[in-house]
This record gives sequence, structure tokens and C-alpha cells, in this order.
Amino acid sequence: MKATFLTIIASATLMAQCNAAPKQSAPAVEQSATAAKQTSRVAKQADASLHDSTQKTIKPAFEVQSAPNDSSLVMQHISKALKYKASIAQNIDADRQRQLLLLHIARSFCGIPYVAKTLENDSKENLVVNLRQLDCTTYVENVLAVYECVKHNRTSYADYLHFLRRIRYVDGNVDYSARQHYFTEWIEENTKDGFVREINTPNPPFNTRQTLSISFMSTHTDAYPMLKNNPEMVKPIAEMERRLSGNTYMYIPKGDIKNTKLLRSAIHDGDIIAIITKKKGLDTSHIGIAVWHKDGLHMLNASQIHKKVVEEPMTLHDYMQKHPSQVGIRIVRIN
Repeated sequence: MKATFLTIIASATLMAQCNAAPKQSAPAVEQSATAAKQTSRVAKQADASLHDSTQKTIKPAFEVQSAPNDSSLVMQHISKALKYKASIAQNIDADRQRQLLLLHIARSFCGIPYVAKTLENDSKENLVVNLRQLDCTTYVENVLAVYECVKHNRTSYADYLHFLRRIRYVDGNVDYSARQHYFTEWIEENTKDGFVREINTPNPPFNTRQTLSISFMSTHTDAYPMLKNNPEMVKPIAEMERRLSGNTYMYIPKGDIKNTKLLRSAIHDGDIIAIITKKKGLDTSHIGIAVWHKDGLHMLNASQIHKKVVEEPMTLHDYMQKHPSQVGIRIVRIN
């Protein structure tokens, strides 16, 4: 499917150019003009709020790369989540309401095909919107972006773009070196923005320490088209890897992931599960969304094995036993 590019000017406007657009009736044209004005207004507010909250400068322009129907898919997910939120019984405590809403959003993506490297280009970084194909990271990012829209009652497409940009990039700067390629950096930056926080207590179950030694991207540039075709970009990636290396984090070893009261109190429905790996140069190898069943902890994830987004039928304990390189899990809670 041919991608559409939308140029966003951070200082002022949100502009869309539609090539060979179908003819519209007069009322439809008026509605489109009104929608464009509303989108532009919200984009200005979104950029202003990001600047005010971080006091850092956003790069002047970026492009949104998407297929023609991606914006409507985004709006469908937001609309369904809003309806579900309104249906949640108000006598349930606020944290459980949050968990139920997150699970609803996470499950709404089930069945979408797994496709790796949908963010990768070889020359220019764009804000990729693709709800037709997901990998484990873009799945979690889209769950979080839709959740933030609903949580803050900011439910336009421009609002979604604002949240996705902040979630995916350091300071919202759409640049390859600012994309949070390693999930540890993703956690750090999204914690700063107030979207998430890492859970690393109590001990037990968080009884083992991970010490990072990050180098995979800068030592495997052939696996990354942008680095392969733009060698000058390796330096900032290597600098980021050095900054992360040496950091330590508490995690739950995979042998301790059991169906116990302790684990159920430490890991909640809707938490992000980051599976850590012993593969050289990496911090994590897979991520998903936690969901408890009667038989134990399971994971909603964009699965390379199942080739789509699934609610994994195996418990997480059994799943990880089949992957020798996976050593344990870090837990990230969505605020």
C-alpha cells in the first residue's frame, strides 16, 4: 500500500496534501475545511504543551508517513476506547478502571499482522503511523498513544500524533538518533514525560540485577538501513549506547514467574513486560502487555511466532522456558 506523507511544522501548523483526492460535495468540503482548522488548532496546542512541559526546542518540521486509511483506523481505536471507558462501572477503584481500559485497548489490536521494521527507512526519519502492521514495540507504543488520548480526553488525530511522537522520540524530535531504539532508553524518556514508571520493588520478586552493556546497533550496522546508508549516524547511536551501559536495573528471573499472590501484587494487568536477554549488546529482546489468567501471567504481544498480535495462550513462565536467551522480566507501569 502506497504511503502518504504529511508535513508537520512544529512552530505553527498541521498541513495535509492529498494528491488526486476524490471530488467532494459542498457540505463535505465545508466539513473538511472545519476539520482541517480543528486539526491545525489542536496541533498548535499539542506542540505548545510539549514545549512548555519540557522547556526544550522541538525540531522545526517532520513528516508523517502513513497509508490513506491509517488516520481512520486511529480514530476507530480511540472511539471504541472512549465508549468502553464510559461503560466501566464507577464503583470500581480508579486503578482497576485504568487496568481494564488498558487491557481493552491492548486487546483491540489482536489479529493485526506482525511485521518487523515498519519504522525503518534508509534516508529520512519520518513519524510512521501504521496500525495495519505491528511489531512488539510499535504495538506497545500504539496502545499507550491511544490510552493517553482517552485518558486526557484529547481525541483528535492530531492529538494521537502528538502523543505518539512524544512516546517514540526523545523530546519529541523526529530524528533517527532521537528515536528510542533500546527499550531502556524508552523507559527513561517516557518516565520523564510522565507516561510510565518502572516497577523494581519489592525484593522478592525483583531480586536480580541487570547491568547493561549496550553495543548491538553500532556493531551491527548492516542490520539497520539508516546506519548502513548513512555512516555518520553511527556516532550518536554509539554515544547513546555508552550512556546506557553500566546502568543497573532490578528484574524478576524467569524461574520466579509463578502464579502466586506475591507476583499478582507486583505485576498488574496492563503493565508493560520487558523481557531481558543475555544476547550480547542488547538490553531487552521482546515486550508486551501483562494480563493475568486463572492459570497465571500471560502476555498480549505482537508475536513473530504467531505472526500477529495475540493474547499468548501459554503462561509467560512456559513461554520463556522455550527461549533460552531470555533471562527475566522488567516491569513498567503505565500511569
